[in-house]
Amino acid sequence: MADLADIKTDITRRMDGALDVLKREFGGLRTGRASPALLDPVKVEAYGQYMPINQVATVAVPEARMITVQVWDRSMVNSVVAAIRDCGLGLNPQPDGQIVRVPLPVLTEERRNELAKTAGKYAEAARIAVRGVRRDGMEQIKALEKKHEISEDDERVWLEQVQKITDDYIKRLDISLADKEKDIRQV
Repeated sequence: MADLADIKTDITRRMDGALDVLKREFGGLRTGRASPALLDPVKVEAYGQYMPINQVATVAVPEARMITVQVWDRSMVNSVVAAIRDCGLGLNPQPDGQIVRVPLPVLTEERRNELAKTAGKYAEAARIAVRGVRRDGMEQIKALEKKHEISEDDERVWLEQVQKITDDYIKRLDISLADKEKDIRQV
């Protein structure tokens, strides 16, 4: 017989996953402040395949509006520069020996609005994922009641608990979104 603890553990694990994905996606949104996570989506053509930039170089932030990329293999510098330039983040990398300097331009109001909309889309996708997990959990509980493994009263109590967990995660997603929008607007 399944119990509520197992269902809760599964639900919270999956909802934590949705929250983690959202935070990773937010890390890739450029807010005007330099962050090594900004270059996480960049894939560099290296040795006949595409690799994440952190597998061919060290990404650092020496100052608030500058990212440096210390390329390990000198022959890869041009590939790293091309990958950063073409990644769609609007960055203009400048090679300097084995170091690639990536200055972050000041964000325009229009770009800030675009970033805020993108953050909203990411948050909505996370909310949808959380609601999907809730639906799965509720279906498991209803199936247990149909098989007469739990009573109708237990079913009602368990469904309420699943809803409370869902509400908590939706609130956490909304707080993350509000923090990110504030971050985008204040730089």
